[in-house]
Amino acid sequence: MTSPADSGAASTVGTHEFRADTRQLLDIVTHSLYSNREIFLRELISNASDALDRLRFAALTTEGILESSEILEIRLSTDPEARTLEISDNGIGMSREEVIENIGTIAKSGTREALQEAETSGSSADEIAELIGRFGVGFYSSFMVADKVTLVSRRAGEERATRWESTGDGQFEISDDHRFLRGTTITLHLKPVDEENGIEDYLQAQVLQRIVRRYSDFVSYPIRAKLEGRPELDGQGKPVSSTAAPEETTLNSMKPIWTRPAADVSEEEYFEFYKHIAHDWNEPLDRLQLKAEGRIEYQALLYIPSKAPFDLFFRDQSVGLQLYVRRILIHDRNEELLPPYLRFLRGVVDSADLPLNVSRELVQQDRQITQMRRWMTRKVLERFSEMLSDDRDKYTKLWHEFGRVLKEGVGTTPDAVDRLAPLLLFASSNSDDGLTTLAEYVERMPDGQEEIYYLTGESRALVENAPQLEGLRHRGLEILYLVDPVDEFVVQSLTEFEGKKLRSASTGTGDLGGADEADGPSNEEKEERKKQYGDLLQLLQAKLEAHVKQVRLSNRLTTSPACLVGEDGDLSPQLERILRQTEAAFSEMGPQKRILELNPEHDIVQKLQARFDENRDDPDLDSYAHLLLGYALLGEGSKLPEPAEFNRLLVDLMAKGLA
Repeated sequence: MTSPADSGAASTVGTHEFRADTRQLLDIVTHSLYSNREIFLRELISNASDALDRLRFAALTTEGILESSEILEIRLSTDPEARTLEISDNGIGMSREEVIENIGTIAKSGTREALQEAETSGSSADEIAELIGRFGVGFYSSFMVADKVTLVSRRAGEERATRWESTGDGQFEISDDHRFLRGTTITLHLKPVDEENGIEDYLQAQVLQRIVRRYSDFVSYPIRAKLEGRPELDGQGKPVSSTAAPEETTLNSMKPIWTRPAADVSEEEYFEFYKHIAHDWNEPLDRLQLKAEGRIEYQALLYIPSKAPFDLFFRDQSVGLQLYVRRILIHDRNEELLPPYLRFLRGVVDSADLPLNVSRELVQQDRQITQMRRWMTRKVLERFSEMLSDDRDKYTKLWHEFGRVLKEGVGTTPDAVDRLAPLLLFASSNSDDGLTTLAEYVERMPDGQEEIYYLTGESRALVENAPQLEGLRHRGLEILYLVDPVDEFVVQSLTEFEGKKLRSASTGTGDLGGADEADGPSNEEKEERKKQYGDLLQLLQAKLEAHVKQVRLSNRLTTSPACLVGEDGDLSPQLERILRQTEAAFSEMGPQKRILELNPEHDIVQKLQARFDENRDDPDLDSYAHLLLGYALLGEGSKLPEPAEFNRLLVDLMAKGLA
């Protein structure tokens, strides 16, 4: 192994500017993190471990890049005179292009937005540190402790090495270099010791040993060091000579944490391992340590994060669990081990039954992987159910972060509906700020109620004041407020629960079936009203035929004069808006026509009928028809078809009233 210090003459030197978002990150890292500077070593060791993992994975399909007798390792060395700390690995290394791409830029989607948010919101040091790990840019944490960083890397299968060097001032130099073996060496030219600002003496053996054991004891490769501490001083402050050479030592235990009994692993070790695999500084919400024996044997250590990652809903997000076969990493992100609606889980799965040379395509088809997926999914959902019943506060935290992802499972995975339905939480008219399960809703249902009522919309404030709910509220019935866009797809798949059908309050006739309607009009009264208002309804329907398919009397309104509803099977206004934004073909279609319902008990409707009886050709009837339509659209949060015309009619009506 050749260090940067004794490499051959460099060539093809080029000076490059950091991208703006990288400079921004460097400034944050260098000047905002004071209490967590030691994490730089954890990040560099983690990167080295990843490089070794990638080499082992590549060796499964590429002959000659890894000898069977070769020992993969990470090495630390110090030079007290030059004040340098060197971290080396014999992993897969990087080509010149990869060095520029991985070190000179931030390629993770969402990083710029996250940094801007952190900067404008005044994030704490711990929150900014979380961003470093979360976006895989921990290399830049080196500048918290170093004035200059030099990297020399040689890609496996290539003869040329690449040298990268920067002082973190906005520029970096790239040149050709020499390295005897493939891998990467990072040399940190350390800043002076400043314990007041959290810069320890990282040349001291005991300091490095403590950091490695705290953060990286679980790394599955040996972290070896031949450490030279500061020379011992005599009473006059002069170095005491010593001929004893420092002994090489292995600083980490290397025993995979998931193979050890839970009683032998401390909470701190579990947390450090989580940070290593998830790049997340927040403590996980919960964890599951699973072991299956029988026809298929495997172990799993799964974590439930306490915070959703920034890229949880990004299309190019890399998700999945780490898959090991006999403690050898096969896939760093295997998407087949859990369904997409559990993609937020982090962890490892280790099986002794899969072949070491299994390909990604074979994994997707492997029967054993399918069985493991079913078993782990069942165990995870069982843990969620236990959390819901035994620790509601913890489950509510999980729901606020990942509830939308679980709802995705209902809308996209038909065979998961029955398992996920009991875990769903919804806002309800029964509580101002709490959430309820469907089972709790059913338990509170009065005798005679046969359906679960809900209404979808853009916000709780809009939904709970919707006129379509007036009849239900008047009768004291509970309504679920479905205000998440994904809820529209949930109710397409979840049509009933425990024998009770889910029913939208904005569709159908508004009759409540078996629910108590003793205070409502009788059938005879309804028929009499139809006769009384029949001609007026026909006139209004004719004037609004471009916008509605029917005008009828309402059984659901108590205080509002009008509202819009759909027939069973019609799209809700919220779903129609979503489809128009996401589906090009749907956006070209005209708006869906719905039903305008009028409240026969309302003073406006009764006076409108009286005016119609007085003069059926009254030109103002056309204006009133369009004003009622506009009122109904605004009441549900929909757009007006002709806002300028609505404003004109409203102004004319106000002028006549004031006159």
